[in-house]
Amino acid sequence: MSEKNTFSVRLDPEKRKKLDSLAASMDRPRSYLVSEAIDRYLDYHAWKLECVEEGMAAADRGDLVDHDVLFRDLRNRYRRQKSR
Repeated sequence: MSEKNTFSVRLDPEKRKKLDSLAASMDRPRSYLVSEAIDRYLDYHAWKLECVEEGMAAADRGDLVDHDVLFRDLRNRYRRQKSR
């Protein structure tokens, strides 16, 4: 079994109440929900950092999109979605 560590987090009473209510409705301990939230937070930021690094590498290679082309494409997408 992996080693587990404990640490404290300060929450305002309303957040704790919401967390406890959600944990009860899911029949899970509060610590399970907090651990899941931290996992998702870490995964998101790892993904975001990877995207930034890929973008920086593309820029370094000169793989850039012209500003006018980008905004033309965005306007076209917006118009297509709006007309649905």
